[in-house]
Amino acid sequence: MEPKVEPVGPPALFGEGPFWDDETQTLYYIDAFRPTIYSYHPGTRSHHSVNVVSDKPGKPEVHTTFVIKIKGEKNKFVISDDKRLAVINWDGVSSDPVMTEHLVDVEQEPTAAFCDGKCDPSNRLWAGTKGRVPFDIPITEMEKGKGSLYSLQRDKTVKTHLSKITLSNGLIWSPDKKKFYYIDSLKFGIDSYDYDDTTGSISNGKTIFCFKKNNVEGLPDGMTIDQEGKIWVACVKGGQVLRVDPNTGEILRTVKIPAPHTTSVVFGGPNYEDLYVTTGKIKFTKEMEEEYPMAGCTFRVTGLGVRGVPSLPVQL
Repeated sequence: MEPKVEPVGPPALFGEGPFWDDETQTLYYIDAFRPTIYSYHPGTRSHHSVNVVSDKPGKPEVHTTFVIKIKGEKNKFVISDDKRLAVINWDGVSSDPVMTEHLVDVEQEPTAAFCDGKCDPSNRLWAGTKGRVPFDIPITEMEKGKGSLYSLQRDKTVKTHLSKITLSNGLIWSPDKKKFYYIDSLKFGIDSYDYDDTTGSISNGKTIFCFKKNNVEGLPDGMTIDQEGKIWVACVKGGQVLRVDPNTGEILRTVKIPAPHTTSVVFGGPNYEDLYVTTGKIKFTKEMEEEYPMAGCTFRVTGLGVRGVPSLPVQL
C-alpha cells in the first residue's frame, strides 16, 4: 500500500528545520529566507506563524535555519541567527512579532553562517555552518570549506567537532547512541562516526552512502532516523525522501514528494508514525511554479509502517 502524501501548511520560500514537540503535539519549522517560524497542530489542523525580530543594535534582519524547544521551559526555543544562537519566547499561536535574546556567539568565519541543528541523546545542541551561497550562482559553486560543526556545552562554551565543511546539513544519532550520522551536502553523501554520548565526541568518520554512486538525483539535505535504525534523508533538487540502511548502504524505500526541493524530515504524531517533510521553491521559474503548485509546503506522509524517534529538546 502506497503512503499518503498531503500538504499541511502554506508554502514557504524555503521551509527547513522541522521539530516535533511531544508536549504539545505540535510541529515547528522555519522559512530560511524569511525570519518566520511556523507551527502546525495536526489534532486541530491549526496553522500559525510569527516573524522574528533581532535584539542586536541597529535591528538587522534575523537569519534563522532551525528552531528547537528548550527542555523544561514552556514556550521557549533556541534558534540560529546567522553566526550566533539566540532564544525566543513564542506560544505557538500569537502572531505578534517575537524578539531574539542573545545566547552565545559561535561562528568566527566572516563568510559562514548556521545551517542545520539538532540535539544529541544527552540534549546537547549540535549545529553546523556553511559558506556564503550567492543567489545568482548554482549551489555547487558556493564557497568551499568555510563551515564547521559545533556543539553547545552546558556551561555555554562551544566545542568544534569538524572544520572545512562546505554545506552543513543533516545530523542524527543511532537509537543505540553508538553512531552519529552527518551530511555535508556538497560531498553528496552521508558520513558515519563513532559516537561517545558521555563525552559528546565523534571519531572514525567514513562515508556510508553516496548519492552519485547510487545514481540519486539531487543533494542530501536534512535527515532523521526510525526506531529500526534506518535513515530517512531529504533529497533537495530530487523531489524525494530516501530510506537508507546505514549498515549496507542500500536504498530501502523511495517516497516521492510533489516539490523538487525537499529540504528536511522529522517524525511526529503520538506514535511517531507520521513523517513531515519541509520543501522550498527558491529560484523557481514561472514554469516550475505551474508544474509544482504545492512547492514550499510542508507535507505529512502517512502509512509508512515505521515509527521514528522523538525530536529532543536542548538542555540549557
